[in-house]
Amino acid sequence: MMRRCIFRVSPKWKRCFGGSGTLPLSPKAQAMVHLEYEWSTHNYHPLPVVLERGKGVHVWDVDGKQYYDFLSAYSAVNQGHCHETILAAMVEQAQKLTLCSRAFHSNKLGEFSKFICDYFNMDRVLPMNTGIEACESAIKIARRWGYEKKNIPANQAKVIFVEGNFWGRSIAACSSSDDPDMYTNFGPFTPGFELIPYNDLPALEQALQDENVCAFMCEPIQGEAGVNVPDDGYLRGVRELTEKYNVLWIADEVQTGCGRTGKTLCVDWENVKPDMVTLGKAISGGLYPVSAVVGVEKCMDVLTPGTHGSTYGGNPLGTSIAISALTVLRDEGMIENAQTVGVYLRENLKTLQSKYSYITTVRGKGLLNAIIIDEQHHNSAWTICLELAKNGLLAKPTHDHIIRLAPPLTISKPQIDDCLERMDRAFATMQ
Repeated sequence: MMRRCIFRVSPKWKRCFGGSGTLPLSPKAQAMVHLEYEWSTHNYHPLPVVLERGKGVHVWDVDGKQYYDFLSAYSAVNQGHCHETILAAMVEQAQKLTLCSRAFHSNKLGEFSKFICDYFNMDRVLPMNTGIEACESAIKIARRWGYEKKNIPANQAKVIFVEGNFWGRSIAACSSSDDPDMYTNFGPFTPGFELIPYNDLPALEQALQDENVCAFMCEPIQGEAGVNVPDDGYLRGVRELTEKYNVLWIADEVQTGCGRTGKTLCVDWENVKPDMVTLGKAISGGLYPVSAVVGVEKCMDVLTPGTHGSTYGGNPLGTSIAISALTVLRDEGMIENAQTVGVYLRENLKTLQSKYSYITTVRGKGLLNAIIIDEQHHNSAWTICLELAKNGLLAKPTHDHIIRLAPPLTISKPQIDDCLERMDRAFATMQ
């Protein structure tokens, strides 16, 4: 029986299908968008581009147009699209064994565990699949540590988060959010979560004086909130305060880790070591969902058989891909390139900022950067991203006045120069 197809385009989706300030779609691309809209839930608002393939820093749409990718799948593709070495590791392992669950040992999990602990200078790893699973697992570990090691009364453990945090959209993540889109009509919420301002050490110290606090969790740089970079010394202050009050520090490096900010981890900029670090996205180079919690022995060892698990977590395919992806990141100089090219990009963006008055701020670290639009031009970020796409560069707004710029860490200075020319043409249309 054929399903009757009735297509009604919401106001946001109408931007995809013609009119001023939109991208024209070919009949081929439009048919694909219609199909997606008809059969998928409407929980995303994609830029009206239908991508078909990618290689390195570029992606191509279904009509063959080439773009620079300045989103990198929210920093999951740090190594560039379809890196041949990672792809080869994936194919090789896929022909041997992909999944056996943790009901049995595999010949890959031990190798992966030692490799990743050495890589990030930690004692233990809990392998999972997605960033949000890693973050929820770290919170679960922290609560158990709080009861068993800090002697917090049963069911009274608290975790402190910061305003503007984003680590996913599960009920627990929604429970820690101050974004109305995250929590409206999704309650009741997970108890034991409290919010304090970001980049505010006095507020953190006050919160940590509560003896029922087991952990403080934050992003070293807030990505989804608009690439908010804290003051120098904030991360060191966090480490000192959490140690002073016997509280675990969980650094959410799902987006900022794996070289994105010009160091292996963003916390490396201040030479501090959290108790746990959550990882995801680029840990597998965008080829397969892999995530992990890496941490120190004192908290990681609270997990015992039956207290936590994942059918796919630590599977032979994912672990093989992750070893290859992290090796490539290190051995091909991508982390150092992110720092060098990131400084170059920001310097030139600030030159464009002086040319276009509606750009008020350029900020970032490494190749995680953002431009901020003034209040008069709020709600213009989407239009600017459309203009960038017309000029062969793909970026995405976060909120209505911030554009995040995060290309693969393989991008070169000559390619940055090309991209800056494209940005200049796009920005000029808004002046």
